[in-house]
Amino acid sequence: MCKIVNSPSLGILCLESGLPLDAMPLTPLPGSMMNPATFDFPVILETVSGAWVENVVCGDPTLESAYIAAARRLVERGAVAISSDCGFSIRHQPAVAASVNVPVAMSSLLLLPALLRQLPPPAKLAVLTYDSTHCGEDLLGVDDLAERARIVIGGIEGGKYWRDGMKRPLPPTDVVAVQTDVDACVARLRAAHPEIGAILFECTAFPLTAPSIRRITKLPIYDITSLCRLIIASIA
Repeated sequence: MCKIVNSPSLGILCLESGLPLDAMPLTPLPGSMMNPATFDFPVILETVSGAWVENVVCGDPTLESAYIAAARRLVERGAVAISSDCGFSIRHQPAVAASVNVPVAMSSLLLLPALLRQLPPPAKLAVLTYDSTHCGEDLLGVDDLAERARIVIGGIEGGKYWRDGMKRPLPPTDVVAVQTDVDACVARLRAAHPEIGAILFECTAFPLTAPSIRRITKLPIYDITSLCRLIIASIA
């Protein structure tokens, strides 16, 4: 039987890992969605049945009912807001938001329109993603062509962390690999687009690297944890 959580809690929709949630090793550094030290409020987790990294990233529409069912279980357990541990879950944002009576923010990509308006017109917003080949315009929520031109996208596809994510079961998060892949991606994007004024992490593992990327770039860094903190602060 699921334990009912009484304190205001963030519900996180988790992808399949091949392990029970209570048996998954914690990521060793705060910043991960799966590490309780990341937030100053409790989180509760539910696995989305059948949602593995590869089919969520590619956009499998048959997962929608599983996302809805897991979201409803989170609300039953006491979640006052819902997010997910993969930014590509934004494809299921409308369906999940319509199925529960709490705020839903499935991806940091929801921040894109607001972040563009914070920047001066010449500045660009960099989106760092797990896989840029599947991060198309349909996920960005920006219809204006002039605003869309201010978004530059870079991914870590082909890197070690990307390859690890395609394995079943998932191995423990390789923090060094995440840092190495993100550092390289940021360097490539800034070399190609020196007018970048802020960075948005799509991938929920990338917040691990946020402190170092802020120090290196001197730029604002936004991610899913930024959005989750905003939502919980507005409720509790």
